[in-house]
Amino acid sequence: MRYAVVIEDAGANYSAYVPDLPGCIATGATIEEVEHRIRSAIEMHMAGMREDGEPIPPPSSQVEYIDVAA
Repeated sequence: MRYAVVIEDAGANYSAYVPDLPGCIATGATIEEVEHRIRSAIEMHMAGMREDGEPIPPPSSQVEYIDVAA
């Protein structure tokens, strides 16, 4: 599966979340670190959902960039 991940500059670090998996978040000092951590968080989140008998939601979020005049 391929989930959309939002990575934000949080000032002192970076944070990431997965819109299709509420509560699945990670932080890291660099973008590379937060990408690694969110991948692990997704795997753990999905494993917990399976253990609890919850269905895994299919990826449905899309990410697009819109150009606007500055």
